[in-house]
Amino acid sequence: MSDETTPDPETSEETAGAESEAERIAALEAEVSDLKDRMLRTLAEMENLRRRTEREMSDTRQYAVANFARDMLNVSDNLRRAIDTIPAEQRDNADSVLAALIEGVEVTERGLAQTLQKFGIRPIEAEGEKFDPSLHQAMFEVENPELPSGSVAEVVQTGYVIGERMLRPALVGVAKGGPKKAAKAKEETADNNNSAPSETQPAGDSAN
Repeated sequence: MSDETTPDPETSEETAGAESEAERIAALEAEVSDLKDRMLRTLAEMENLRRRTEREMSDTRQYAVANFARDMLNVSDNLRRAIDTIPAEQRDNADSVLAALIEGVEVTERGLAQTLQKFGIRPIEAEGEKFDPSLHQAMFEVENPELPSGSVAEVVQTGYVIGERMLRPALVGVAKGGPKKAAKAKEETADNNNSAPSETQPAGDSAN
């Protein structure tokens, strides 16, 4: 007689069924995990798209007036030139008609400046600042030993920015020969003194 035991068909079917069920559950869990990952990525992409769209719309609204603003800056320049052409003595002794005209031009200039500022257009503070090629355009150099070399000594035309962008650079005169040159000259003098041969005191006769 053979000692081999015949496998129970019911047990084999139960084992196979359990393994098949476990595989289906694992497959479903993997599918759920994949779908969840896709959903999260889609939501993140939609949020990024929303933020980018809002930023682009904001930029479009702000910078759409750039060309118009440049033309209005020319108007502002002309108003300022008109005011500056009147000498201070004549302003002080102006009759009522001229005084009213000057005041009207000044009020118009201030109103225009407020309107520009309302749309994010701001003047560039340049005088006395270090020359910055991203904000300033050098027109000439100024000999002024009291100003740091490379700083803005004079503003020929005010520059403006709109938001974070350049609208018009400031036209400036740049100082040269200021404290930097003086400091360099001082350093050269010190170097010359250090390199000069030192004098030695002759030794005296020793006492007997």
